[in-house]
Amino acid sequence: MKKLLYFIFASCLGTMIAGMALIAVMGVFIGAAAGSAGGGKSTTVSKNSVLYMDMASVVPEKTNNVPASSPLNFDFEQQKVVGLYDLTRTLEMAKDDDKIEGIYMNLSSVSMGNATASKVRDALIDFQESGKFIYTYADMYSQGAYYLASTADSVFVNPLGGVEFKGYAATIPFFKDMLDRLGVKMQIFYVGNFKSATEPYRFNEMSENNKLQVREYLKGLYDIFLADISESRNIPVGKLQEVADGYLLRNAKDAEEYGFVDKLVYKDQMIDILKEKLGVDEKKDIKTVSLADYSNKLKFDYKSKDKIAVVFAEGSIVDGDGEPGSIGGKKYSKLIRKIRKDEKVKAIVLRVNSGGGSAYASEEIWRELEVAKSQGIPVIASMGDVAASGGYYISAGADTILAEPNTITGSIGVFGMLPSAQKMLKEKLGVQFDTVKTAAMAQGITPFFDVSESEGEIIQEGVDEIYDIFLNRVSEGRSMHRDSVHNVAQGRVWTGQKALSLGLVDVMGGLDDAIAIAAEKAGLDKYKVAQYPTTKEPLQAFLDNLTGQESASASTKIKEEMIKEELGEHGFEVYQMMKEIKNMEGVQARMPFEVIIH
Repeated sequence: MKKLLYFIFASCLGTMIAGMALIAVMGVFIGAAAGSAGGGKSTTVSKNSVLYMDMASVVPEKTNNVPASSPLNFDFEQQKVVGLYDLTRTLEMAKDDDKIEGIYMNLSSVSMGNATASKVRDALIDFQESGKFIYTYADMYSQGAYYLASTADSVFVNPLGGVEFKGYAATIPFFKDMLDRLGVKMQIFYVGNFKSATEPYRFNEMSENNKLQVREYLKGLYDIFLADISESRNIPVGKLQEVADGYLLRNAKDAEEYGFVDKLVYKDQMIDILKEKLGVDEKKDIKTVSLADYSNKLKFDYKSKDKIAVVFAEGSIVDGDGEPGSIGGKKYSKLIRKIRKDEKVKAIVLRVNSGGGSAYASEEIWRELEVAKSQGIPVIASMGDVAASGGYYISAGADTILAEPNTITGSIGVFGMLPSAQKMLKEKLGVQFDTVKTAAMAQGITPFFDVSESEGEIIQEGVDEIYDIFLNRVSEGRSMHRDSVHNVAQGRVWTGQKALSLGLVDVMGGLDDAIAIAAEKAGLDKYKVAQYPTTKEPLQAFLDNLTGQESASASTKIKEEMIKEELGEHGFEVYQMMKEIKNMEGVQARMPFEVIIH
């Protein structure tokens, strides 16, 4: 009886705590809503202000196009995740704002792809043309962080910190031995000598073809990295290579000696330096405005009748609707259908940042874009960090394809994987299955039996057929002979610069360039840019997730946060890879997503 009362009390207490937490969350939400009531958000900027950029958050293509955070790590102070398109426009606005004296960047943590970082750098360099300053500070600069920092007028680092500068490497985990020990067989069907996404499940090391392609595109990315830093810091490329090869930046003093940073300072000294630059009394605070708040001042054109629709397609391509930060075939095909039926839309720009995914979902999206073209609507594809495999599939039919020099693209190939747990169930658990069939294929493909030779032939035929369709989509879209496409396809990954020479890309450029080309093809002088899909602010997405209105439950996200805490950053990356494989359905047009670039 005593234990029963204890459990009843514990249960009631848990319910009360959960209810109080929900009330607190709702209070924050109501406060945020009240703060923005009466005409939307507004940001006041005082004279002699500094634009503060903390680059710790991921930078999506479109503002707030990210999965909802779990209750364990939600930041109530961060009401907005600024996307790349708005970020570059915000820096352009700050360039001409007399109240903004300069930019102060905290680069202790940076998470963004190569092409994204290049566009941020370009925007920072453009900002400097105003004569305003850019200062950066970090406890420790990663290579990605230093790539951004190199644009600054002055680079500061903590005396006990430093600059990571050691070259690029790609790390790929392999699971074959683990699966063999568990008694799980991955039955793999693929097309393309370079289609390496399945290698971790059939080999214990990289194939020579995979080493060749990874080495080539890593070198292409690294060459751009070195050239950009060389130009910004006035350090010869050869010297940069020498520093990386010898791992010569082992502490902050080394970074200062070799000219990578300008001064070693502690955080309080950094604040004093900013005050001196701004002419602020040491007893007063520096006036700052965050990137997220300042972006609220962006102006949108509501007067122009004609529209250019920019469709942001970022994340994995999945069947169905998908979650924010992914590309659901059903959701995006429906979205494009709605756009092309809008008489005000005169052109479509597809902004792609995806390593691919479901071949079926890719075909759905490709089809709707083809229908748009048949209606006389120009379609322009703009590639971000990655537009490979399924990401290239949905881009292939565009009238013009743009990429950045350090975009990763290509990977024109497909595969399918089917796990068989027959051996594990029999030898590890003592479970066996038997069946009675009225036809050879009546039971279908199940994890309880190995695929038979005849079943395997049928599956491979299906994979070959989809690869052939993929080749035809590229051949027709690029006006290339099918055999020419096949020669540069076979699942091989290329940099954007190399893809240009191979005919897979038309122009080097970013999203603004793509919009300008779309306007020209549509014959537009005046137009407004409409962004799709619609996104929710993080707090709204968090609450919808918490109350069960989103497809991914809060409990699932809490579990993942706990797993991440236990496994660490790299261990969690491997967990996500395995989870993604588990969720795959049907034939996949996906690049070797397991490559981790350091």
